[in-house]
Amino acid sequence: MKYSSIIFLVGLGILLTSCSKKKIHSKPNVILIYADDLGRGLLGTYGQEIIKTPNIDKLASEGISFKNAYGCNYCAPARASLLTGMHDVRPNQWKITKGGMYLNLDNGMTFQEIKDSIHKVAQPAKPNDVFLAEVAQKAGYKTAAFGKLEWGFSTTPERIKRHGWDEHFGFYDHNRCHGFYPPFLFENGEKITIEGNTRVDCGNTNNVETPEAYAERWDMTGKSFYSENIIMEKLLGYLDNYKKEEKPFFLFFPTQLPHGPISIPEVHADFKNDKRLTEFEKEYASMVKMLDTDVGRILKKLEAKNLLENTIVVFTSDNGHEIYTREEGRSYKDTNVLTNEKYDNIKTRFLSEFGKDIFDGNDGMSGLKRSNWEGGTRVPLFWYWKGKIKPGVVSEQRVANYDFLNTLAEITGLQELKEKDGVSYAKTLFGGKAKERPYTVYNSKIGPALVTKEGWKLRYHKKKNIFQLYFLPEDYKEMKELSAKYPEKVALLKAHLTKEAGGTL
Repeated sequence: MKYSSIIFLVGLGILLTSCSKKKIHSKPNVILIYADDLGRGLLGTYGQEIIKTPNIDKLASEGISFKNAYGCNYCAPARASLLTGMHDVRPNQWKITKGGMYLNLDNGMTFQEIKDSIHKVAQPAKPNDVFLAEVAQKAGYKTAAFGKLEWGFSTTPERIKRHGWDEHFGFYDHNRCHGFYPPFLFENGEKITIEGNTRVDCGNTNNVETPEAYAERWDMTGKSFYSENIIMEKLLGYLDNYKKEEKPFFLFFPTQLPHGPISIPEVHADFKNDKRLTEFEKEYASMVKMLDTDVGRILKKLEAKNLLENTIVVFTSDNGHEIYTREEGRSYKDTNVLTNEKYDNIKTRFLSEFGKDIFDGNDGMSGLKRSNWEGGTRVPLFWYWKGKIKPGVVSEQRVANYDFLNTLAEITGLQELKEKDGVSYAKTLFGGKAKERPYTVYNSKIGPALVTKEGWKLRYHKKKNIFQLYFLPEDYKEMKELSAKYPEKVALLKAHLTKEAGGTL
């Protein structure tokens, strides 16, 4: 099948419905919008002043926001954790496939050869494994995913189907997601050619700003259609063709935005003449702005289809902030711009003022993506359901992305899956008090960390075999290390963390 314009054949394949009359379902539809590398400091609701994000802010102000929500340290484990309801500190929890396989499609390898290669190395799902979309299916939902691949760094239609998705449109390869002008995407296992996009690398560009990189980014040869626009057309088409008489839907939108390398079809008018920003920063801000605009398009479509009052919209991110606006003397992520010293991630660490991040994307916290500082894993999380979730509530409860599976189970009328690490916080959404997990754990490139429900945090620097203790309610930036003062607390939390890591850190 070929694609030659932004208008998809949205009536075919994913939109077949029964002609028979059915009783309108009472269960809510659910849409999960999963941003990529979106530090919460990039949003207006957290004080961002340069980038206006009114649509995402609406989800927070008219719904419930979680002050202490955790993702994972980077994208592949975050998605696996979300889909399985399991944390990423467990040893050998998942086999993360390598990316780049699909760059060889029809360029030395056939589709079948690529799939066979992935299936040979990927850890197959066990017969009794239950995934997020399967929970929705068991509750009587239609499931659909649009966007970035939902597992590992490369996947196959067979794996997507096994994970419970009735419909899927988007990427199968993480490396290809680093460009925004793909020559092909996939729909339910079928390759969809996008005429006008001819770059094998999907238009991937240099990650550090130079005059040469600027020229490369804005050379639009072979870059006709931007992937976010393509995927949004398909997603909105799904909503357009949905009938209330059908089963309720669970829709997953793992967008590429605002993950780098930086790429945008046009700088947004809000930033074109902003003298505070470099050209690179204007383009990056435009990516965040496009994400906000697309959230608004989804809300507008739900309203137009009279679905808004029976649809829960959830917005979150996979991990904390990442720096993509790197230029000489500005926006460094590993080195203090003021002192030219590399961070040791023990006594020194990334802070926006040291890295000259004009957006303060990590919202004043320490660290970035891939770290076990709070800035690497604390994410925005908003639940919005018009007329059902009380507006303007800010919850202090500590929750994690691996809690979403059991939360969805409770909302859709199923029993909690006790074998999962995650627990439901559904009662908190509706004004009650969900039972809190005693602690949350997550992994990182530095080492694992544990945060108790009260806010005590133990982080481990594996290479140096150093444990550090912080009390987050009184130390937002993690500047007051307390291990010498509370050795018994360190010993207790270390025992819990070691247990979650399978006995060995």
